[in-house]
Amino acid sequence: MNDYFLVDGSLFMFDLRQRFYFAHSPVRGEIVQLTQTLTDIFSRHDYPLTIKKLLGELLTASVLLTATLKLEGRLSLQARGNGALKMMMAECNHHHEIRGIAQLDEMATFAENATLKECLGEGLLVITLEPENGQRYQGIVSLDGDTISQCLESYFSQSEQLPTRLWLAADESHAAGLLLQALPQNQEDEDEDRWPRLVQLTQTLKTEELLELTTDEVLYRLYHEESVTLPEAEKVTFACTCSRTNTANALISVGQAECEDIIAEQNEIRLNCQFCHCEYVFTAQDVRVLFQRQLH
Repeated sequence: MNDYFLVDGSLFMFDLRQRFYFAHSPVRGEIVQLTQTLTDIFSRHDYPLTIKKLLGELLTASVLLTATLKLEGRLSLQARGNGALKMMMAECNHHHEIRGIAQLDEMATFAENATLKECLGEGLLVITLEPENGQRYQGIVSLDGDTISQCLESYFSQSEQLPTRLWLAADESHAAGLLLQALPQNQEDEDEDRWPRLVQLTQTLKTEELLELTTDEVLYRLYHEESVTLPEAEKVTFACTCSRTNTANALISVGQAECEDIIAEQNEIRLNCQFCHCEYVFTAQDVRVLFQRQLH
């Protein structure tokens, strides 16, 4: 069952990522369910229902991929195109802290069941890995599929060479996803039909089951005749990486002259985080102190 926590007398559900393994098999899986994180993200933006669904799927996928790639650092998924939905982005780090955003034509309307391609048009899906120690990596795949799942499966087939399947679902307040991946065969696995059998079993999962059942219920519903091992589930939370320090560093990169020009024109500098809408205000005195520190 999902865990809960109490805030100001109200009960909230912890969002979860659950890894699972099949005994004596190179096949592994991940299942993710998001509720509170979507509330935290969507409460800061007025997105149409279709955009909430697509961004919910992308956020779920970012958690699945971060766990699967065993990345210590940050992974981001950015889909951008020439359609009414200009861009959407989801980030997740190895602590399973996520954030996301979408940019769209404010005058556009979106059909409730519009596909990814209908919203984004022609475009690209960019997968960026930023390890804490190591080189930044970026992979790019075209948005040829109608779903985020199809695009990401293409990425894995092109770059990882590991058979990988994803199932994603989202509505205006919930999102969930399941990932199966076949690692290289080993001598212990005598069941050559296991991968196609597991994929076939998972394809029977209905969207409403993925969204409404607990992780334990989903796994039992699919794999009750298999020997499944479940490590302890991990929590997923919303967290933004913005801070006053990071914002000050951005001002330093802009340069003192330009900052002083803005102060002269507007009396202060106001910067708003697109992800969480936190606002950082810098006065003329703040700017002077900021650049004086740079001289020492």
